[in-house]
Amino acid sequence: MVFYVLTIPAALYALFGAYAALRTFTGVRPLPDRPEAPASWPRVSIIVPACNEEGTLRDATASKLASDYPDLEVVIVDDRSTDGTPGIADALAAGDPRVRVVHVKELPAGWLGKLHALDRGVHASSGDYLLFSDADVHMDADVMRRVIAVAEKEELGFVALFPRVWESGFVVDLAMTAMLRQLVVAGRSWKVSDPRSSVCVGSGVFNLVRRTAFAATPGFPWLKLEIVDDIALGQMMKRAGARCALFNASTSLGLHFYRSAGEMMRGTEKNGFSVLGRLRLYLALLAAAALILVEVGPLVALVYPGAPMWARALGGAALVVTSLLQATVAWWGKRSALVALVPVLGPLTCLFFLMRGVVLAILRGGVVWRGTKYSLRELRAGIRIAL
Repeated sequence: MVFYVLTIPAALYALFGAYAALRTFTGVRPLPDRPEAPASWPRVSIIVPACNEEGTLRDATASKLASDYPDLEVVIVDDRSTDGTPGIADALAAGDPRVRVVHVKELPAGWLGKLHALDRGVHASSGDYLLFSDADVHMDADVMRRVIAVAEKEELGFVALFPRVWESGFVVDLAMTAMLRQLVVAGRSWKVSDPRSSVCVGSGVFNLVRRTAFAATPGFPWLKLEIVDDIALGQMMKRAGARCALFNASTSLGLHFYRSAGEMMRGTEKNGFSVLGRLRLYLALLAAAALILVEVGPLVALVYPGAPMWARALGGAALVVTSLLQATVAWWGKRSALVALVPVLGPLTCLFFLMRGVVLAILRGGVVWRGTKYSLRELRAGIRIAL
């Protein structure tokens, strides 16, 4: 009987998810198509950290250079790459005077590689706005013009864009769809533009800062060991008084987060610390159990032969709401809604990847990322984001 009573919080979780999605869809504006142009266009520097990105750097950078923005530079920071990335970056610079390349040969102690690369990019750039964007991100030609026009008109100091996450196969799509739903539910992103709220966002896909607003922060040296660096950057900007905004740009900005289940498994290893570093192990296990309860409990209540009718009805309703919610989030992000309608499997896949990262962090005594090991102790000391 106790188990069936626990279907009630699962149903409440599903209802809150529907509420959060509605608030997100109505509170996060689409990136305006034709905003009013400013009197003059400020210079923009796109800073691209690149570590072993030979498969993505050339085409993604080409999409950035295809921009119709009138005053643009691209600073590629080759972060100790061991593949063909340095040569590709140099070839891009040789073919377009707007491209500059910084080669990082060694990582100073006490830095995560990406954050050090971003810091080097800031010092090598000359723009009035700095866009931090990963090496695999593709954007339409008019994106920068639209974003800067809005940022100038609304005096924004920080802008993040929600992209389209391209499909990459059944398993990855299951996990990504569930992950995006959970971000919508937990992120409260409709409050990003409210200066009275502490809610912030950030994404390695597209984090745009006004240089003068960024100069009012401690900068990347303060964030240098923060695993959740993109959200921490948004939080740092908001704390410094920058006006912040998030727009849905899923029709104009896109990437593959992961191209295979194996790549996703390896890519999320560092996320184990994002749980373990902020929670003791028993709390992490309790959080995992709670997630299983609200995501899987309704299905068990629905199919278990001995379940009372009210528990089956509640479980079935929660499953329907969650599946429709996933499909709606997928539609909002311009993704396929068919995979999104599959219940339970996506959240369990995400949880498996996350808990695998937790276990590996415990066994290794830290996180191995981009060939460098960081101890749990130093990563805990480097936590900057307040959750």
